[in-house]
Amino acid sequence: MTIPARVRPAGDGDERTQLLGWLNLQRSLVHHKCEGLDDAAAHRPLVPTSPLMTVAGLVSHLRWVEHCWFQVLFLDRDMAANPQFGDVADADFRVDGVPLAQLLEEYARECAASEAVVAAASLDDRGRNRGHRADTLTLRWILGHMVEEVARHVGHLDLLREMLDGEKSYY
Repeated sequence: MTIPARVRPAGDGDERTQLLGWLNLQRSLVHHKCEGLDDAAAHRPLVPTSPLMTVAGLVSHLRWVEHCWFQVLFLDRDMAANPQFGDVADADFRVDGVPLAQLLEEYARECAASEAVVAAASLDDRGRNRGHRADTLTLRWILGHMVEEVARHVGHLDLLREMLDGEKSYY
């Protein structure tokens, strides 16, 4: 998958263009925050009370968030592959020994799969998963939530990256 450019969407775009533009900006910032990090740094715990809050852990979490919202909740596909639905707390953050490059590639692939789901649906379509009440949510709501979710974690990545090597940037 080609990582989206780090640009804001045009100010005069329609609703779909705006939602996807803001989401893709945040997705691209995830990759940007990881540029130049080695695996040791990406896996280094920096927050004593949250040892799984690492750059690598966040990238893995974001991959599974994409899968959760678009594959499981919106399309009602099997949730067994997603560790967020398992019995181990925070399993989606547990990535010891998994290279950052692999995690970023998996995230990019999951984002591409999400893009295909969005392209084939209307913003008014509702999630199909009734067990988690996704049938009460429109794709519009899910996209808005995903902008919030990814942006919040990009903020975490900002702080972790600055703590690791002093690197600061927005774009």
